[in-house]
Amino acid sequence: MKELYLLRHAKASRASGSMADCHRPLSRRGRRQAAAMAGPLQRLGALDGEIHVSTSTRTRQTLLGIAEQLPALSPDSCARYTEALHTFDWKALRTWLMALPPDCDRVMLIGHNPALTKLARWLCRQAAAELPTGGLLSLTLPVESWQDLRKHRGERVSRLTPGEASHALFRKQAPRAPDLDRARPDKRIIGLLTHQYRMVRALEPGVIAGIDPEFLHQYRVNLRRSRAIAESVRAITRVPGLGKLLKRLKHRARATSDLRDLDVFLETLDRQPASLSEQARKRLQDWLAHQRREHHAALCHAMAQPGYARDMARWRQFLSDKRFHQALGAVTPEQVEAVLAERTLQHDADLAALADDSPDTSLHELRKTVKRIRYLAELDPRRHRDLLAGLKRRQTLLGEFQDLCTQQAWVRACIASMPDTPPPEGVKKECLDWLDCLEVRKAELHRAVMALDPLQEAPPLP
Repeated sequence: MKELYLLRHAKASRASGSMADCHRPLSRRGRRQAAAMAGPLQRLGALDGEIHVSTSTRTRQTLLGIAEQLPALSPDSCARYTEALHTFDWKALRTWLMALPPDCDRVMLIGHNPALTKLARWLCRQAAAELPTGGLLSLTLPVESWQDLRKHRGERVSRLTPGEASHALFRKQAPRAPDLDRARPDKRIIGLLTHQYRMVRALEPGVIAGIDPEFLHQYRVNLRRSRAIAESVRAITRVPGLGKLLKRLKHRARATSDLRDLDVFLETLDRQPASLSEQARKRLQDWLAHQRREHHAALCHAMAQPGYARDMARWRQFLSDKRFHQALGAVTPEQVEAVLAERTLQHDADLAALADDSPDTSLHELRKTVKRIRYLAELDPRRHRDLLAGLKRRQTLLGEFQDLCTQQAWVRACIASMPDTPPPEGVKKECLDWLDCLEVRKAELHRAVMALDPLQEAPPLP
C-alpha cells in the first residue's frame, strides 16, 4: 500500500519585467496559505515520508512556509528538490513517480497544476478536477511497487484546501454581508436570513474538513440565528409552513451541540487548574479528542445524507417564496416592539424567580431568552443600541455558566469510562476534585446572575 500526497504550491506573485516563471515568489496570500496547511499536513502524516519538491521558487517557498510553523521540520534535511517536478505535464510526473524505489511507501510531492490534478484523476476517477493554490490531494494506492501504478486503481482520495483548513483565510473569500442598517424590517429580515443561508452552505466544506473549530462555530451560529429570527417572525405574524421548517433548522443546529462543546473544552483544557496533574490532563484530553472524532464523523455522515440537502433546499426555496415576502411586508415596527416587550417581561420574571437553589436548567432557559431578545433587537440595531450593549454582560455570564455545566457533564462521562483499578484511580480522584472546583465557580456565577437588574429597569451604560 502506498500513500501519495500531491500539494500544489501556494499562491505566487505575478512575474514582473523579465522574471522567468520559475522565479515567481509567493504572494502575501500564498504565505498565509502555506502556514494554514502546516498543521493539517502534519496531522495527516504527509510529512512523515519522503518530500519531493519542484525546483521553482514558489514550490520551495511553499515548503519553507510550512516549515516555519513546524520547528521540528527542517527542509534542508528532509526535502529533495527535483528539476523533473517543475512540469505541467502529468505524464512526466507519472513517469517520475513510477521510478521511485519500492520501499518508499509514503511520498509528498509539491508541484504544479494542471499536472497534479490530471495525475490524480488518472490514478483515481473520484479525484477532484480542480485544486486551488496551496491545496492538497491525498491518495491511497493499493500497490506494492510504484511501478505497478495503473489507471483508476486508487482506493481513496480526499481534498483539502487552505480555505477549508483556516477560517481566517475562508473569511476573506466568504459571502459578504449586505448593508441593511437603513433597511425596512421586512427587507432586513430577508437580507439577514438569505445571507445566513449562504454562510451555512459556504461553511460546510470547512465543517466537514474538521481542522479549524471556528468553521463549526460559525456554521452553528448562522443556523441558530436563522432559527431565532424566523421564530421571531412567527411570533409576530402567521406564515404557513414556517413551523415545520423551524423544526428542521432546530434539528440541524442541535446536531452540532456536543461537537461544539467538545471543541470549546479542548481549546480551554490547557488553561484549567494547575492542580490537575499532567497524567490526568492527558487522560482527559485523549478521551475528549476521541469523543470529538466520533461526533465529527457522525455530523459528517448526517450532512452527507439526502435529508440534509433536502432540508437546505426547502429552506432556500422558502426564503424566496412570495407568500413569505408578503407576510413580512405586513410586519410593522410596532409589532416587533410588542414581541420584544413581551420577551423582556418574560426575562425579568424568570430572573426574579431565580433562587440560590434554582436548578441549572433555570439559568439555561434564561440564557435562551436573552439570545431571543438579542436577535429580535438586532432587527432594528439603531433603535436598540443601548439594549444590545447591555445584553452583552448577561450573555457572557450565562455563557460561562453553560460552559461549566457542559464541562462537568463531559468530565463525569470520562470518569464513568475509567476502570476502578489503578492506574486510573488517582486520575479519577483528581477529576472528582475538579468537579467540586467547577461547582464552586458555578455558584459564584449563579449569584452574579441573580444580582443582575431587570432589563426594563437596567441602568444605562456609562
